[in-house]
Amino acid sequence: MSEIFTMPVEETVTSPVTDDGEHDRFAHYVRKADAARATVEGVPVRALCGKVWVPSRDPSRYPVCPECIKIRERLLNRGNN
Repeated sequence: MSEIFTMPVEETVTSPVTDDGEHDRFAHYVRKADAARATVEGVPVRALCGKVWVPSRDPSRYPVCPECIKIRERLLNRGNN
């Protein structure tokens, strides 16, 4: 089973995603602590791309959100400089 990597993020999303259903087709990157809390308590999480939802599906069944990938790469590159 593939695993989605998560990492702490300190970036503010300036243009949140409106939920037009398109993001329901993707797995998203979220803070590890938020993912754990959502699993235990059923609370919403915010993805790097700005999508807010209560996780209920197996993320390994979906491709990773392209916007989350771009933001994660930018954050990783910023940490390497």
